[in-house]
Amino acid sequence: MVRNALTALVTAFILVVVAGCDDNGEPATGETTFEVRVENVSTVYDFTSSGVFDTPVGAGSPGPIGPGQAYEFEVSAAPGSKLSFATMFVESNDFFYAPGEAGIPLFEQDGTQVSGDVTSQVMLWDSGTEVNQEPGLGADQAPRQGGPDTGATDPDNTVRIAPDDFNNLPAVAEVIQVTVTPISDTRFTVRIENVSDANTLMTSDMNSTAVPLAPGVFVIHTEDAPLFTVGEPDRGEGLEALAEDGVASTLGAALQSRTGVTTPLAPGVWAVHTVSAPLFDEGQADRGEGLEALAEDGVPAALAMSLMGATGIESSDVFNTPEGAGAPGPLLPGQAYVFTIQAQPGDRLSFATMFVQSNDLFYSPDESGIALFDGNGSAISGDVTAQLMLWDAGTEVNEEPGIGLNQAPRQAAPDTGPDENGTVRVVNDAFSYPSVAQVIQVTVTPMP
Repeated sequence: MVRNALTALVTAFILVVVAGCDDNGEPATGETTFEVRVENVSTVYDFTSSGVFDTPVGAGSPGPIGPGQAYEFEVSAAPGSKLSFATMFVESNDFFYAPGEAGIPLFEQDGTQVSGDVTSQVMLWDSGTEVNQEPGLGADQAPRQGGPDTGATDPDNTVRIAPDDFNNLPAVAEVIQVTVTPISDTRFTVRIENVSDANTLMTSDMNSTAVPLAPGVFVIHTEDAPLFTVGEPDRGEGLEALAEDGVASTLGAALQSRTGVTTPLAPGVWAVHTVSAPLFDEGQADRGEGLEALAEDGVPAALAMSLMGATGIESSDVFNTPEGAGAPGPLLPGQAYVFTIQAQPGDRLSFATMFVQSNDLFYSPDESGIALFDGNGSAISGDVTAQLMLWDAGTEVNEEPGIGLNQAPRQAAPDTGPDENGTVRVVNDAFSYPSVAQVIQVTVTPMP
């Protein structure tokens, strides 16, 4: 589902124009033909953000929250994203607070950000992993048990709304309050506050107590059911430890392994050349020959046209159709663009392809390109990924990768972000990016 959604999003904004030519026609005598394979080796991730919240506001170390205390954390999210979280109802065997499977939408239908109290979308759930005892009195509940995971197995092992078997469960809003506050166009603060007091949970021994809440997990997602499926058993990813013992680390790690930015690549251009710096000059502004359209919107046509017939360009073209596909389109994880070139000793290869989850970033060798022959005049062969870098075209202000509203999968139209008026350089900003080899692999192979 993630892959299908990305295909639809990216294809809507990457307008592929087949442009370019081989200036030389048939290979000249002494030339070598190479196959160049540009493969997207990145991972398809389920979630854009996840984490553990475990330290009360104002505290210096992790711990549960009691009355008047709160957990706070910040999340980044694009339109269509939803928030899910889970935190233990500590005076129970295996109850936890969480939204429903669909999560809490962070944007309205019209794209405006959600703001305010969202507690009405939170429910108390039974994880189905331990037999229920009276809340507040059970000997196998965290405040009284001899050790973690000591209770008997629940004969109903499904996740479900917590049953009020002992007629003493307080209303959700008597224990927890959850508020969401936008702090930028794509960033929110989430506050989970304990609003219980000493009279909230009444027990059959005629006493009462507050309800502590334990460290928990959060996740930003687009598909439903990131933490559990109603009516099905716990998945064994760590929800049991969270719901029974307030231990969030296992589930947090499971979510983290599925969290990241799924990264398509876009159609690009290649050139075999003898001139230095055919596509850009490092440290200089974009030349206005089409690199901006390629780096911002995945449109290679203008840059390809500028290369045709230029001095020192032996041949050039676009690459735009994934291997095995019937039409041009973006390159999703596991796919590859493949093209052939002809070159002779002294020739170099340059190319560029957009890092789609960005404002104006692209993968390319350095400005001088990749030498296609060694010092002895022998054709190179093999993986040349180590010679690639992630470049910033300097034409549009960078936003958080995979989140920014002016990035191709989310922008209203091409070229809509604020101008940066910067220089072409290896990307260096406040955001985190995967290593080059985690996203793209390029191999060059001489053909018989």
